[in-house]
Amino acid sequence: MNNWWKESVIYQIYPRSFLDTSKNGCGDLRGIIQKLKYIKDLGVDAIWISPFFKSPMKDMGYDVSDYTSIDPLFGTIEDFDELIFRAHDLKLKVIIDQVLSHSSDQHPAFIDSKSSRSSKKSDWYIWADAKDDGSPPNNWLSVFGGPAWEWEPLRGQYYFHNFLSSQPDFNFHNQEVRDYILQSAKFWLDKGVDGFRLDTVNYYFHDQLLRDNPKSPIKFKNPPINPYFMQNQIHAINQDENLDFLNDLRELMDSYKGITSVGEVGDSHRGIEIMKTYTRDSRLHMAYSFKLLGGEFSPSFIRETFNEFFDEEDESWPCWSFSNHDVMRHLSRWSENEEQNFAKLTCALLLALRGTPCLYQGEELGQVETELEFEELTDPAGIRYWPENKGRDGCRTPFVWSSNQKYGGFSEVKPWLPIKQKQKDRALDIQIKDHSSVYNFYREFLKFRKSSKSLRKGNQSFVGNDDNLLVFLREFEEEKVICLFNISENSITLKSEFELNSKDIFSFNTGFKKDSITLDEFGLILINSSREKDEIIDRIIESIENL
Repeated sequence: MNNWWKESVIYQIYPRSFLDTSKNGCGDLRGIIQKLKYIKDLGVDAIWISPFFKSPMKDMGYDVSDYTSIDPLFGTIEDFDELIFRAHDLKLKVIIDQVLSHSSDQHPAFIDSKSSRSSKKSDWYIWADAKDDGSPPNNWLSVFGGPAWEWEPLRGQYYFHNFLSSQPDFNFHNQEVRDYILQSAKFWLDKGVDGFRLDTVNYYFHDQLLRDNPKSPIKFKNPPINPYFMQNQIHAINQDENLDFLNDLRELMDSYKGITSVGEVGDSHRGIEIMKTYTRDSRLHMAYSFKLLGGEFSPSFIRETFNEFFDEEDESWPCWSFSNHDVMRHLSRWSENEEQNFAKLTCALLLALRGTPCLYQGEELGQVETELEFEELTDPAGIRYWPENKGRDGCRTPFVWSSNQKYGGFSEVKPWLPIKQKQKDRALDIQIKDHSSVYNFYREFLKFRKSSKSLRKGNQSFVGNDDNLLVFLREFEEEKVICLFNISENSITLKSEFELNSKDIFSFNTGFKKDSITLDEFGLILINSSREKDEIIDRIIESIENL
């Protein structure tokens, strides 16, 4: 099946925090191998593994010093070969991160490039002379704070870094760099990976004229914590040449069978627009957005986001997540009391939306953000912006396999980030035994999704504009599913006569009478129908319109 990724559910693994088998406090590849059966039994179809390449770990592996080597922290290339074999034996696809826009400053190419303006790889990175007053060549800012330019005395020039100063950006205008990047991607394709998650996919190229970015058109009530967002990044990123390179990358991937790609689109001004552009005309297969990874969660916001993406008939395709390794866990972000019932609602909602859903490890436990002290932080962003922004460590703490072990069954020694009691209270071993747990809800709903062609393949259309009730139809051939989600703490009752067969529904916190359906706090119901039973859906839609 060439389009397997359109019907799949992806499970993101943050390897440092999944399972430690080497007793060094950090998770590793063998830990992933050991838990592949767990992932398969959960009911997902593919895993995405965050970076495990050789790195000085200034940004936890997103600063790569060797693109074709495994960092000893995570294991060996033989471990990776075994991981691929075992995953494929379980019919699990394997997607790996590719951090292509920048490297570590310990990468041999950068060490050569910074040594001299006449070095062999002098033009592999982005260099510029200082202004007459010694200041950087333009106003570009770093995502991690401060100017995006760092002075290098060996060359007597500034180099450009969108992220940490230890993460210099590659010069993608150089054909040698593009060839090198494609060759490193080919290495992993030859290893048998099924696809790539492309970090900061819209950051590859820069404006060669080095023009200043204009100020953001957004009107801020108060300045953002990070001044980066006060600029409209139209010159530092999002260049037209990016699309040409993605065509080349797609050509490479298409030379292998069944490969997919999902590009992370980071842009606070044009996220959806870039997602659509990057996934049409046979560029990327999917685009991964931050749109549903922010603080806003409401029926109107979800309707607006999806209608913006699916506003025209083309081949663009999204990959949606509510949580990942870069943002506060959604249960803490959207639910004041971190309610487990809300965790179940968000599970069903994410897995019912059109697009490819991506779950983040621990999400299936209803895991919440870990409250850390400043001295416990490792994330550069958290350390810089504390306490207004506590960084990304809180969502990266280790997976809790066992509630009664000192380190949660993750490791036999002190982990790289602490495991606290609130996380232990949601441990897997507790939830497996509890039929009503968040974990078992995820398993049940994943089975339900697999049984429904409409949820896996169908078109999507919204019904109504209620502020508390989100309703949409998924339709594929002769099958329909109507999906209702009460995104509030109040009960909502739909008045009408329904003849519902329990085999056709999936519900939670929902009550049925002959003349009504009541969705209690965070209640949900999905009803399977066919063309022959359209009157059921018609009655539900009519009752929604009468709210």
